[in-house]
Amino acid sequence: MSFTKWIGAALGWALGGPIGAIMGMALGGVIDGMSRDEARAFKRQYQGQRTQSGDFEVSLLVLASVVIKADGKPDQRELDYVRQQFAGMYGKERANHAFKLFKSLNKQDISARQVCLQIRQMMDHPSRLQLLHFLFGIANADGHVSDAEVSQILTISGYLGINQRDFESIKAMFYSNSDNAYKILEIDKSATVDEIKKAYRRMAKKYHPDKVIHLGKEHQKGAEEKFRQVQGAYEQLQRERGF
Repeated sequence: MSFTKWIGAALGWALGGPIGAIMGMALGGVIDGMSRDEARAFKRQYQGQRTQSGDFEVSLLVLASVVIKADGKPDQRELDYVRQQFAGMYGKERANHAFKLFKSLNKQDISARQVCLQIRQMMDHPSRLQLLHFLFGIANADGHVSDAEVSQILTISGYLGINQRDFESIKAMFYSNSDNAYKILEIDKSATVDEIKKAYRRMAKKYHPDKVIHLGKEHQKGAEEKFRQVQGAYEQLQRERGF
């Protein structure tokens, strides 16, 4: 392994704990193959980042790498999804930088537990829910969320301090069956109309895009998608129950 990678890892750990070390190693691997000017631009974008709510991008990259490798066979559609999402959020140039870093991360053996525990300490609950939503989007990019991917995301969810109901709510947004509307609203099929209305108000508040406004406009789209799913689930139950 190159000296640059080891220096990057040591510096990253000092600045940003386990994620800093992972990012430092990845940066070293990418920068080794760049020209001097490219390396300077890359370092300016990523070097010294910490895992706070404002560093959502770094957390996405690391956890996306963990999920994509969960079933042992990274799918090109999943890789394309990551690239497209980053292009939509950050623009083409920044997305290209991010994807180079992402490919370098895919070569590492990453401890999901250490990474998630650091994110849990530094990132608020709405931001962690947004991470989970993105990870399911990656897993579903090939048209099928495998059992291995669900298991890995469930493990990540537990490490992030996300409870089972929140996990099932977001998971249900990527499946199609008769119970999904209830799961999205975090209620049982036996819920009364009043309970459904109460659940809708609670979930609309939980998933409101303003909850992650501190992450920047680039992350509002994903938050708006969760919000629309809640609205859609409520409207489906209104039609089914006739209220």
